[in-house]
Amino acid sequence: MSEIPAKATESEDPSGGARSRAAVELPTAQGDDTVSNSDVTWQSSPPGSMYDYIKVASFSIGPDGLVDQWSLRAEQLFGISAERAVGMDPIEAFIDPDQRERGQRKMAEILDGREWTGVVPFRVPESADGKGGREGLAEVYVMPTRTEEGEKAAVCIVVDVRTLRSIETDLAAAQSIFGQSPFGFLLIDPDLRIRRANLRFASLFGGTPEDHRGRGVHDYLLRPEAERVMATLRRVLETGDPITDMHVTGFLPGSDERRHWSVNLYRVHSGSGRPIGVAWLATDITARRQAAREAAAARRNLALLNEAGARIGNSLDLETTARELLDVVVPGFCDLATVDLYQGLLAGDETPPGLADGSAELRRVAFASAVSDAPFTGSGPPVPVGAVHHFPFNSPCADALRTARPLYIPPEEGGLVQSTLAVPMVAHDTVVGLAQFARTKGSEPFGDRDRDLAVELAARAAVCIDNARLYRREHERALILQRSLLPPGDPVASGLDIACRYLPGNSSSDRPSEVGGDWFDVIELPGHRTALVVGDVMGRGLRAAVAMGELRSAVRTLALLDLEPAEVLSALDEIARGLGAPGGVQQATRAARRPREADLSEVYLATCVYAVYDSVTRRCTFANAGHLPPVLVEPGEAALMLDVPPGMPLGVGGEPFEEVEVELPEGALLALYTDGLVESRDHPLDEGLQAFVGALTDPARPLEDVCDHVLNTLDTHHGEDDIALLMARVQGLPADSVGDWTLPREPRSVGRAREYARGRLLGWDLEPLVDTTELLVSELVTNALRYGEGEIRLRLLLDRTLVCEVWDSGLVQPRRRRARDTDEGGRGLQLVGLLSAAWGSRRTPRGKTVWFELPLPDGGHTIVDPAEALLSLF
Repeated sequence: MSEIPAKATESEDPSGGARSRAAVELPTAQGDDTVSNSDVTWQSSPPGSMYDYIKVASFSIGPDGLVDQWSLRAEQLFGISAERAVGMDPIEAFIDPDQRERGQRKMAEILDGREWTGVVPFRVPESADGKGGREGLAEVYVMPTRTEEGEKAAVCIVVDVRTLRSIETDLAAAQSIFGQSPFGFLLIDPDLRIRRANLRFASLFGGTPEDHRGRGVHDYLLRPEAERVMATLRRVLETGDPITDMHVTGFLPGSDERRHWSVNLYRVHSGSGRPIGVAWLATDITARRQAAREAAAARRNLALLNEAGARIGNSLDLETTARELLDVVVPGFCDLATVDLYQGLLAGDETPPGLADGSAELRRVAFASAVSDAPFTGSGPPVPVGAVHHFPFNSPCADALRTARPLYIPPEEGGLVQSTLAVPMVAHDTVVGLAQFARTKGSEPFGDRDRDLAVELAARAAVCIDNARLYRREHERALILQRSLLPPGDPVASGLDIACRYLPGNSSSDRPSEVGGDWFDVIELPGHRTALVVGDVMGRGLRAAVAMGELRSAVRTLALLDLEPAEVLSALDEIARGLGAPGGVQQATRAARRPREADLSEVYLATCVYAVYDSVTRRCTFANAGHLPPVLVEPGEAALMLDVPPGMPLGVGGEPFEEVEVELPEGALLALYTDGLVESRDHPLDEGLQAFVGALTDPARPLEDVCDHVLNTLDTHHGEDDIALLMARVQGLPADSVGDWTLPREPRSVGRAREYARGRLLGWDLEPLVDTTELLVSELVTNALRYGEGEIRLRLLLDRTLVCEVWDSGLVQPRRRRARDTDEGGRGLQLVGLLSAAWGSRRTPRGKTVWFELPLPDGGHTIVDPAEALLSLF
């Protein structure tokens, strides 16, 4: 073949020689693979053709059967340079020995001018450096030719068969991608236009694969998403860096459902390594995204429920529990939230009015916002926290309260909120309030799963709120019971300035504890004496409060019997033991004689200190039943704890109580208290006692100020227990307010007693009381002469009332009886009872004292006319 040059040249470079100069290329038209001669344009890039993919080489054989030309592609295919190959016998060099004879016959036929095509196995000969020995399979096309001298020669075209088979495999794989793949596949050209689409892509977006050729990304995606994808395609085309799992969002033709795809992008090269486009492989992950979103929502809901279980209900305060609910849901579940509770339930009513129509009054107890404290306007005008309001009858909120079912509230036009849930708070089949959850624009609207979660959260909070309400009700009732058993108002006593404080345990805490059994009392006794009592029933709750009430009532009853302090505590001890016994005091006394096997939970123990103060002598008698010692502050002296022997607590029994009598100077300060003031978990008792004694540094201040100072100073030393504090400043009766005479045991003493009484009353400017006092003094002195023993003592005491006492050594107590119409006597004590405000008798260490009391004329009391009283007896 004369057109083949006599020797190898550079023009046979695999790239067509265009790496060093411009070449001619047939451009690809959009949608048409045919190119006319007029479409030929000069290109600066190397041409691409099938020869870039298959290995084709050429060489020529001279008339002598030896290689006389060897191309560059032959060098690449066989790995033998032209210098070595020229002059070689191709049969001897490349054919196995067992095939050489057959090869020689074929070579003879070729040189005889015969064309031949066939598949020939070959082996690359080894070089001097040991390289070679590679075996292969080539398809050879031999064409006869002649040299310039007219001699017969041949041109051989060689194709690597294994490369062809690999190309066949690749074509089959490409065909499966474009025709059988379940994934969408696109081949995008350098102009970012679709060169080819597979059947899966066409089935989703309509038409045939050919219909999508030439289209761009903007034909399938919305503008913002398309711009993002276009930028990514350019980056892949320029850098060659692949992109994996890029999420693309769009819509299929004729559908409003948002679809999600996972797209993988990589640059595609020609056989010569030139970029020819970008491959697009997409997988529809809409269902997977939905499942992942539902799984994430389920995990979020579970986390919210776990958080709600841990954070809601830690307090027994209604408002705090409502705020705990909002702390959980904002912003994790919604952007705005409110809680409204029925005003009736907050006030302690069992069933709120208007529950049937949902329009009863509610109080907004909590509000939370994650949007710069934006007001909640989803259900009407804004309602501030703490305000009382109600929902209109036809409003969705009222409907939700009425039906006890959650409802969606439509958003307001132009408002911030786009989705609102009104969820009734139901606890134990009772609607206690309404919770509203709202999401602003830009957030995902509430769905059915969100509604179910909101109902669960509201139900949990409702149960905690209802429990807090029930606890508050029981606590308030117990507190009312306890306070009703304490002295009402400010106690008043003769010769004493009284101030008192009672603080329930943890009164300043968000979670008040149960009521305790602490109590105090101030009891007026005859003869301008006063009993001061402070006690503490061990334990807490209603049992302790009820036990405290029984003991206090018993103390007042025993005090009216005018018993000595030790006797009062002994009787209280018997009563305390009877509180835990089914049969009362008698059963407890009998049980005390047997081995005691009582249930400890039914044993009532209490501590108590009982003191009786006489304003005339300024002497105070103490008895202690296991209580903390009283504290005394004398004028100009430091505070000290009185050494009163602490007996056994009430309810233990078996031990007597001792008495201690102390003379109190004028202006002295006496303090009785319970252990809650001086003892706590963090501060031992001794430290608290020292702090209490140290706080009483200025007893001259007003007693109310002293009480406040003590509580403020010892604020860090209490909190777990109730506090009862009773303080009294001594103000004895002046000497000119006391009249005291001793009368001999003779009849003249009756008249002398009247004279003493008249003279002292006139000196006190109490003339309206003279006649009545003379009559009653005469009666009592006469009884002392007739029924008593020893000398007689008459004493008049003036304070807020007038008290007259007649003393004698007799032990027989006077007994009032009703005289019959025919009796000549027996009406003296009846007359005393008619004319006096009160009268009675008491035992003394040396006999007895009979007394009566008259109100002062300026006290607003009506003075009984003695004549009318005498006539009323008949």
